[in-house]
Amino acid sequence: MLKCILLFAIYIVLAYAAGKDETIQVPACPDTSSVSFTTSVPNGDPCPKTQVDICYTDKSLKLLFTASNETNFYYNPSHQTNDNIWAYEAMEAFISKGLEDPQTYLEYEVSPNNQTFNAFIYNPSRESLPGQPMDHAYISSPFSDGFQVNTQIDKPSSQWKTESTIPLALFNGEHPKSSVWRMNFFRTITGPDIFPKQKLCAWRNPGKANFHITPVFGVLSFV
Repeated sequence: MLKCILLFAIYIVLAYAAGKDETIQVPACPDTSSVSFTTSVPNGDPCPKTQVDICYTDKSLKLLFTASNETNFYYNPSHQTNDNIWAYEAMEAFISKGLEDPQTYLEYEVSPNNQTFNAFIYNPSRESLPGQPMDHAYISSPFSDGFQVNTQIDKPSSQWKTESTIPLALFNGEHPKSSVWRMNFFRTITGPDIFPKQKLCAWRNPGKANFHITPVFGVLSFV
């Protein structure tokens, strides 16, 4: 037990030494920790509020996304699992276990019509640099693998929510108490008047119109 506590303390000290933003303390479910963002990528212009409530169990990561001030709820009704839902409106989580700036990580997305994109990203440059390798491996049967998703549209409230369950075994990360993770959260906004242009919104701003810049990912500790 003492060894685990010491390792956890070292992780946190290293996070601050590396100049990361404030570490988010994530509790076990049913308690949650929340992050929210209201700025666009890359200029920091105003974006509709997006909130992510986060908690964990021994077997899974739980994310509740809430997209506020929504006007279009814009998606492609023909899309199915792992189609390019990111080209329309979506909420997204990029997830990696450990403190290092990740070179591989899960890209998880949900659209307003409850379709998901699920893939591990291989990004050895950590910045998706031109001429550098950039690849992905789809999770082709996410629901058989233990993913769950439930999306609700509330047009009178100009809001949509999606509750997701992501199996921690994907990261060799079951029983995650005292572990440290890197994550970033995003939202894409578009509509029939501007498509295929989008407004890009992020929790941790990558500084350019590219979500795949991992050094800016936030630090989350599971307590």
